[in-house]
Amino acid sequence: MATLAYILLGLVGLIGLVAVIWRIGSRRRSVPCPVWLRWLVELDNPFTKTNRAAVIVERLELEPGMAVLDAGCGPGRLAIPIARQVGPQGEVVAMDIQAGMLERAREKAAAANLANIRFLEGGLGEGKLGRNRFDRSVLVTVLGEVPDREAALGEIFDALKPGGILSVTELIFDPHFQPRSTVERLARSVGFRERAFHGNRIAFTLNLQKPHEGTAQRT
Repeated sequence: MATLAYILLGLVGLIGLVAVIWRIGSRRRSVPCPVWLRWLVELDNPFTKTNRAAVIVERLELEPGMAVLDAGCGPGRLAIPIARQVGPQGEVVAMDIQAGMLERAREKAAAANLANIRFLEGGLGEGKLGRNRFDRSVLVTVLGEVPDREAALGEIFDALKPGGILSVTELIFDPHFQPRSTVERLARSVGFRERAFHGNRIAFTLNLQKPHEGTAQRT
């Protein structure tokens, strides 16, 4: 029992050390989680339920047949359960700028016998998403890694169908943490409206909605 406690303590310490080094390195430029640390991205944070994959997916209010964008999908921690929820008639587009992350997500999709995930290498703001295509989109500790955050949110806004929902999750443990006030300001600037807020100032999920047709105009 004592050995297990020491192992857990050591793991927590290692995660903390990596987070500190990553945060310091990110002060000068945006540094996405490196591929060799993808095992860390696949873990649910033990200190808060906000970042747990099951909780984020539950709050998306998914239905079979929906189309979902997982932007900055990493190794597929959310793409896999989302694909199961939307079923074979639905579609998940798993997007990431790192080929190594997408490769890991492909492996997990194959192991789970999921054929409804399409993998897209690229970044937000590059014009690869189209318009009025998705019912849902998720950004989990990704927004702060994007050089032009307003352009990124604008592209997601355009890619969502009227009434579609973008779910943004932020944790203080992330070196690119974005406070709620910043996310709200950027979201309003491209046309989103707040639908629901879960959590607190240091760990939260903010669900944003694209207005329905007739009010979903963005200049």
